Order: sequence, then structure tokens, then C-alpha cells
Amino acid sequence: MTVRWGFIGAGYVASRAMAPAVHATPNASLYAVASRDQDRSATLEPQVVHRSYQDLIDDPLVDAVYISLTNAQHKEWVLAALNAGKHVLCEKPLAMNASEVGTMLDAATRNNRLVVEAVWTRWQPRMQRMAQIVKSGELGEVTGISSAFTFQGDLTDNYRLDPSLGGGALLDVGVYQAHLWLMLLNEDVDFSIESVERTIGATGVDLTTRAQLKLNSGIAAHLLSSFDLPPQQQIQVTGTMANMRTGEGEAFTLWKQPSTLLIGETVERFEADDAFALMVHGVSTAIEAGESTIFPTASSLRAAEITDAISRYDLKLN
Repeated sequence: MTVRWGFIGAGYVASRAMAPAVHATPNASLYAVASRDQDRSATLEPQVVHRSYQDLIDDPLVDAVYISLTNAQHKEWVLAALNAGKHVLCEKPLAMNASEVGTMLDAATRNNRLVVEAVWTRWQPRMQRMAQIVKSGELGEVTGISSAFTFQGDLTDNYRLDPSLGGGALLDVGVYQAHLWLMLLNEDVDFSIESVERTIGATGVDLTTRAQLKLNSGIAAHLLSSFDLPPQQQIQVTGTMANMRTGEGEAFTLWKQPSTLLIGETVERFEADDAFALMVHGVSTAIEAGESTIFPTASSLRAAEITDAISRYDLKLN
């Protein structure tokens, strides 16, 4: 079976990463695209360009829908696709908050369809190896996880600076770090927040969020997410027997480049890969099988609960 994908949205990630990934994946085809610009939709080389999102969802030949719209639009179109009997792969964050995620998961269950958050970092072989090492006990008992994902760029007229559209650094790059904790800790994370500091920009979104949490009662976790600090991506896991950290290659946005992982004094090397293509293949395979072998949908709910709690915490504004 070849899963026929329909894309809602034809922006940067859809055009640069996802469309090539679908075209390169044997069990997937890019059947249809709908966006605000039909000419732009056509550049993704689908079989069909639809005039509207609803037309794409109503197309009986579309098996699965990939959604890459602003965060505030996710709920509406995820629910529309699920209720039309389509499987859904939706850009992260899956929703604006945990309540919206819960509504989506209920709709997926009711319609017997998959809804998957497109946290493509989960398909990176190095990230999966990190989780495997933690679970093997090679590090001993994990006592700390520290991560940072920061960048600077011109976000003028970008939804990331609009709070009504789900902007802010925490929802944009902090969600990767919440999923990192879940992946490393076998999708089972209890948490308490110890401190949060934010820098709020002129438009009202968090340009920088720092958070200290306690995971599973004993693991110290540090998160740094920012649009405003010099570029930095790092992951370090501290254990009672050994430490592990990312080396060469970006810690989160690792794509088509070789990388290294340092475990104690050992260096492991990874060839360049396309995690977007791995994600498309994995989700298409799960659709073919009629069940998800990817990661529990409950993890998307837990990730949203973590970011909700951080965003609501008594904040020290810088």
C-alpha cells in the first residue's frame, strides 16, 4: 500500500523538507496540496492542487493529511481531517495547550484514526540511540538532563511573535526539549517546576524561557529556549556511572549531516540521514498496519502539560 498524502500548507518546512521526504519514501506519495497560494502549492509537485483546505480534506483519495499551519490553526484542521476519516500528521506543537491536545486525541479514538505530532527529532538515529543508552543503564541512574535550543533571526511578520497565533520560544523550540525528556525516560515523566525565568518581547511573547524542573522526583532538568540568544543547541545527560552529550551536528535540528555522540570517553559516529523521510516512512507504515508503533499519543498530551505548566508558572520577567 502507498499512503496518499495531502498537505495543508506549503510553507518552508513543507516545501523544503516534507515534500522531498514524501517523494523519496517508497510507501508514500504526495497526492494533493492546498495552501493560500496555488502556484506555491504546485511547486511541491503533487498530483492535485486543491483550492481550499476543505476541498483537500473532502477528497476521498487522500489517506492522510499533513498540517503545517500556524499553531492556532492546528485544532480546527486536525479535527476536520480526523472527522473526515483521515489520518493526521501535524506540525509541533500539536496544539496551543493540553486541553486542545486532549480534544484531538478523543477525535482520533472516536474515528479510529492516527494523529501524530511531527516531532521529527524523534526519528533521528542519534536521538534514538541516546534513549537506548539511557534505558540500557549504561549511564547508571540518570540524575540530570540539560538542554538548550536558541537562535536569532528576523521574525518580522512571523507568527512566532504573535501570542494569538501560538507564538513564543517555549512553544516553538521548548516543545522539542519536553519530548526529549519523554523519549529518554521511556515516555513516563512526572514533573514539578522549581523555577522559570522569561524575557518578554514587545509583542507579548516569550523571547527566552529558562526553566528548572524535577523529573520523576530525582532528575534535575534544565530547559533553555530562545529566539533572542546566540545560536546554541546542546543536550547533556548526567548519570551516576557516566555522562552523555551531543557532539558534532546540531542537537535538535540535525538533518542530512554527520554527527557524533559522546558517552563517557567513547565517541559514536552517525552518518548523515534524513529524519523527515524516516518520519514519513514510519507514519505511513503505522497507517498501513492500522496501529501506531511510533510513540504513544499520550506523550503529546504530556508534553503539552509540561509546556502549559511552565508557561503558567509564577514568572520572573527580565
